[in-house]
Amino acid sequence: MTRILVVNDDGVESEGIVILADALRVLGDVTVVAPDADRSGTSHSISTQHVVTAVERRGRAVRSFACSGTPADCVVLGVNELCGGTPDLVVSGINRGANLADDINYSGTVGAAVEAVVVGIPAIAVSLCTSWTESEDVLHWETAAAIAVDVARSTLREPLPRGSYWNINVPNRAASTLSGVAYTRQGRKSYAERMARDVASDGVAYYWVWANPLVGGGETTDTAAVDAGYASITPLRIDRTDEAVLEHYQSATSEV
Repeated sequence: MTRILVVNDDGVESEGIVILADALRVLGDVTVVAPDADRSGTSHSISTQHVVTAVERRGRAVRSFACSGTPADCVVLGVNELCGGTPDLVVSGINRGANLADDINYSGTVGAAVEAVVVGIPAIAVSLCTSWTESEDVLHWETAAAIAVDVARSTLREPLPRGSYWNINVPNRAASTLSGVAYTRQGRKSYAERMARDVASDGVAYYWVWANPLVGGGETTDTAAVDAGYASITPLRIDRTDEAVLEHYQSATSEV
């Protein structure tokens, strides 16, 4: 029996995780372990200063648990305790909002996928490229869910090399209006002027830390693909070693 663990960072009550978990049932036995509240922006953080709890949410089509910890904690609990055996795949999402370019470093959605890969389980992170200002009736969760199921099916059949995972970003469109699917590289965002400052009438200064970034990286990037209406599928690795720099210094050392 194929076991699939579904996690996220938006919380167990988010519409995206409910729709994703239900869609993945065609591939096997699905268990949801997700934070009990929004943990967006927590990246790959783990709970070290307090205990973590998991409470089952009754009455759901998919067995679901609300976890008091981070997305990475959810993976640990799901893998070791709540799935009835080691899952064959971890799918994180569907996140409300894109996880593109350098933003993957902050994403709890991506952080959960990273934790899965750390413990040796194939993983996928999937996000719907929308914003919190858009109304509920324009969120095309089903488009992202369908692509996630396709990638999950192919990953179960042919996993990525150990240490790699998929990061999927889907434009907020009906499936029939997508330009297609593109395999991409991670783009770049410049946050050089990320902070904005203002002063309230009482003289207290306040700050908006995440000002709009400059986006770059070229036509083959995740950001460019989404802007052109494509669902972006990017293979990422957890090994951050700079091989070119390492080789240079190893070679220099050997010549001394």
